[in-house]
Amino acid sequence: MSTSPTYVPSSTPDRAKIGRALISVSDKTGLVELGKALAAHGVAILSTGGSAKALREAGVEVIEVSDHTGFPEIMDGRVKTLQPAIHGGILARRTDAGHAQAMSEHKIAPIDLVVVNLYPFEATVARGADFPTCVENIDIGGPALIRASAKNHDFVTIVVDPADYTSVLDELAANKGATSLALRRKLAAKAYGRTAAYDSAIANWFAGQQGETFPEQLTLAAKRVQTLRYGENPHQQAAFYSDSSKRPGVATARQLQGKELSYNNINDTDAAYECVAEFAEPAVVVIKHANPSGVAVAADQYSAYLKAYACDPVSIYGGIVAVNRTLEAQTATDLVKRFLEVIIAPDATPEALEILGRRKDVRVLLAGTLPDPASAGMTLKSVAGGYLFQSRDNGHLKAGDLKVVTKRAPTDKELADLLFAFTVAKHVKSNAIVYAKDGATVGVGAGQMNRRDSSRIAALRAAEAGEIAKLAQSPAIGSVVASDAFFPFADGLLAAAEAGATAVIQPGGSMRDKEVIEAADKAGLAMVFTGMRHFRH
Repeated sequence: MSTSPTYVPSSTPDRAKIGRALISVSDKTGLVELGKALAAHGVAILSTGGSAKALREAGVEVIEVSDHTGFPEIMDGRVKTLQPAIHGGILARRTDAGHAQAMSEHKIAPIDLVVVNLYPFEATVARGADFPTCVENIDIGGPALIRASAKNHDFVTIVVDPADYTSVLDELAANKGATSLALRRKLAAKAYGRTAAYDSAIANWFAGQQGETFPEQLTLAAKRVQTLRYGENPHQQAAFYSDSSKRPGVATARQLQGKELSYNNINDTDAAYECVAEFAEPAVVVIKHANPSGVAVAADQYSAYLKAYACDPVSIYGGIVAVNRTLEAQTATDLVKRFLEVIIAPDATPEALEILGRRKDVRVLLAGTLPDPASAGMTLKSVAGGYLFQSRDNGHLKAGDLKVVTKRAPTDKELADLLFAFTVAKHVKSNAIVYAKDGATVGVGAGQMNRRDSSRIAALRAAEAGEIAKLAQSPAIGSVVASDAFFPFADGLLAAAEAGATAVIQPGGSMRDKEVIEAADKAGLAMVFTGMRHFRH
């Protein structure tokens, strides 16, 4: 065994010298460089399996853990570091005479640095491995080493992330082979965060395997992407975290230019990209304060952009623009004429990027691909004292799902616009009313306390856009209207009819459905029920 015959206690140091390290990593990034640097500082290195092999092949002297403990690895490597000679060396308080006596009595050598990253459980689940393989990739010894080291951070330096190797080596160089208490505490906090996230991933996976959508104990784990300048308002603090879902969007996108994203930028960009992903045709979405101010589809991207812009040329100022195709130069040429906060696309042509580069202030994000609007997933919202946890609204309708409830059925053209408008309404804050014509929104009413006001506001927006475009009449005339929930009274529907709408799509289900249907028939409207509501709060 590699031990010290006696051990003498010392006082708690601000600087803890590293004489012996234990290295056992799945992620070998930077391992050889770390091993060589530690060896140069005279650190004795204990290691296991693949880590020991990689270090040895690089010429770094390594002591196998089994040689150090005098006990072989057993049970296919399931038991190798779960030994008193290891955990005693980590957990012993160097200032405690009783601990020092036990170390000497049982010939336990101190371990001052522990470098561990865990079996790749999350990656194993992500690649769709079977149940036994996933279970076998649940690390046991690793979390025990990490937690023991972090608990005894007064004397032990714990490293769980290769990104922290440099910080440790810098301190060893600056402090004659020692680390500072400040660094050890920082790394200990990070270590507990890692084991908590690891256990959370395992718990959530196990719950899913049992078919539990809502387990009794909800565990959450997310990794900080960045600390933001402030939250929704300058007096609020904020940070952005990503989960392990890898859903395409703002969390996965590459930012090519522009200032750091703000809290509101991230929220609004997410809303824009989720909305634009709904459409198979070339589509453009303009978002302002998390609500679509203009959405359109067309045979080509630029035509879709022009229609989306025309819906509300006022609100696009300071807005977010999302496209669902590679951003083209023609579209980019018009975008740089506007003051925009963010532009997000799956990709962009070199010409489009060169054009956008002329406006260095606009943030440009490329997400690579689009999220699947039909995929399952969960959303979380905090309330005082708890959370609201629900499945993502991935509801989608086809023409065959609709029920005609009026004397007049919609025409094919109206039907296409009704489905388009209802899809947009899914992304508008409730109460939501959307007027649409020819595959484009012409008026959007969002977030009002009653549906009649949302309908009137959408009509006013349409009329104003018509005046700006110098049209002979409001584009709401001849449009269709979508409501995210049923009309509780006929007044909201009648407001749409007064604005010039010819067809209506709504969930139905009100106790006054008969009254609303009669009003639609009297106004000559075609109306369909969806049986599906799209509240968005």
